Amino acid sequence: MNEKPTLKSSLKAYLYLLPMLVISVNFSIWPIISSLLMSFYTKYNFYTDKVSKMGFDNFVYLWNDPDFHLAVRNTLIFVAGVVPITVVLSLVIALMLNQIKWLSGFFRTVYFLPFVTSTVAIAMVWNWIYHSDYGLMNYFLSLVGIHPINWLTDPHWSLLALIIMSIWKGLGFNIILFLVGLNNIDKGYYQAAEIDGANAWQRFWNVTIPMISPITFLVSVNGVISSFKVFDEIFALFQGTPGPGKADLTIVYYLYQKFYTEYKYPIAAASGVVLFVLILLVTFVQLWYSRKHVHY
Repeated sequence: MNEKPTLKSSLKAYLYLLPMLVISVNFSIWPIISSLLMSFYTKYNFYTDKVSKMGFDNFVYLWNDPDFHLAVRNTLIFVAGVVPITVVLSLVIALMLNQIKWLSGFFRTVYFLPFVTSTVAIAMVWNWIYHSDYGLMNYFLSLVGIHPINWLTDPHWSLLALIIMSIWKGLGFNIILFLVGLNNIDKGYYQAAEIDGANAWQRFWNVTIPMISPITFLVSVNGVISSFKVFDEIFALFQGTPGPGKADLTIVYYLYQKFYTEYKYPIAAASGVVLFVLILLVTFVQLWYSRKHVHY
């Protein structure tokens, strides 16, 4: 282990890494570079793969496109609605499951099932739940005197319907992560807090929250990235459309339309670059915040 690397040992190491490096370059690194380059193609023939002109026209198009503005707005609303609620609900449920000894494995399985279930199957179930006449959601609302809501056909409610389904779908994995974090907390911290006279809330706020802050950070970062890339749920829930009146149009769905429907490949690549930059900026803000508030 203490030997200095030589040319022979380095070549041997790279030889072992070569298969994985080839796969990574071909299926990860090169597509990213190719997409970045394509975003600057202003005159491009897809069939001959010939580029006649390059520039920033695609980004200017996005800047002036009302649909892209709508997609960015809907995406930001979706992220702001899904991530905080998912983190809080996952933590609350994990705290309750951590206290339950009887049938704890059963309840953990029940909460985790939506995460591993097909998005199409989940969308079919929620289509029934959101049904305006026979849906379970409107039935419960009628019990408190609220008139039926057209969840999937009313532009004012469709984005909320998508947010609710996405929160439910993503709870399971986050609950498991929080349970791991809670089980790794040393009980000595709680005993010391009790000796100092801390009540249940003070123990939770001053011991539990700081000790699980790395897990909270992980859950929030994963939640932000996955929420920015939401597509499957929209496509399945609204049967191949971006919701009524484009009310559920997101950046990834906008990219999908430009690429697979309108065949405007450079514009689709440019929207992908914008999405990458947005995710990168939000992640940097989270990393900056974690340096002050995450305790390792």
